[in-house]
Amino acid sequence: MATRTIILAAAAVLLLGVTLYFVLDAGDTVPAIRACPLQIEERSQHPGMVWIPGGTFEMGGDVYPEEGPRRTVSVDGFWMDRTEVTNADFATFVKETNYVTVAERASNPGAAVFVMPSGDADLSTAAAWWRYVKGANWKHPGGPDTSIEGRDHFPVTALAYEDVAAYAKWKGRALPTEAQWEWAARAGAPYTDDNPQPKDANTWQGVFPLINTSDDGFAGIAPVGCFKPNAYGLNDMIGNVWEWTVDTYAGHTPKAHVIKGGSYLCAANYCLRYRPQARQPQEADLGTSHLGFRTVLNAPGPN
Repeated sequence: MATRTIILAAAAVLLLGVTLYFVLDAGDTVPAIRACPLQIEERSQHPGMVWIPGGTFEMGGDVYPEEGPRRTVSVDGFWMDRTEVTNADFATFVKETNYVTVAERASNPGAAVFVMPSGDADLSTAAAWWRYVKGANWKHPGGPDTSIEGRDHFPVTALAYEDVAAYAKWKGRALPTEAQWEWAARAGAPYTDDNPQPKDANTWQGVFPLINTSDDGFAGIAPVGCFKPNAYGLNDMIGNVWEWTVDTYAGHTPKAHVIKGGSYLCAANYCLRYRPQARQPQEADLGTSHLGFRTVLNAPGPN
């Protein structure tokens, strides 16, 4: 099979980071994985969702060219999933509909998977840490030898746009627009040029892609709800996994959709996209191991 093009920005890792790879203690311990009890307010009008009030804000940013121009945008109020859709959620959908994902079909049997490179890898290209793996799909997100057993509360990944749209339709919902997603992630905060690595999010600590110190407790994807929610009550809008939106990415061939939020692979020395205004294109028919989604319900607010 010809190598798939992975639509992820490839940039050289900072020289400082490469130097640190050789001087940091390889024996550093990784923090233990912590439990993440997520408290769901079942008395909600739409359980598992929170109401996002409408408003007007300055959308876009200046860190990367694709974020601009900054412009004033208004959105109506809507309901949004408190967390990313989980493996358990998606398994229920598959059980009730017999749905087969794009990555499981004979015409496209696989997904893109992150693989930590060796120290002597060519770090000038993202191909050093991304592989198209046959047999990777939502049930086996790292490849055929991996499993989601015991990972019900982790975000479902390795899904193409067609798959997440089918789930949203089954739920009677939709995928968020880019404006809805960014407004919800901002949670009323004004635009700022200050872009520190967030503490209440699952991102990459250390030197990407060679050293992950896992200071936040996770070397990879975390279960949903492990970090403090934002002011609107939404968990993991930043970091953990990127999230699909309904918006197409203009001018991109093949067809791509806008993804938002960054992932656990975003680090201070690479991919400063752990920000609400950050955006990337993602091929519509290609799932990856660091990309998930959540849904919205465009309905009246709380009674």
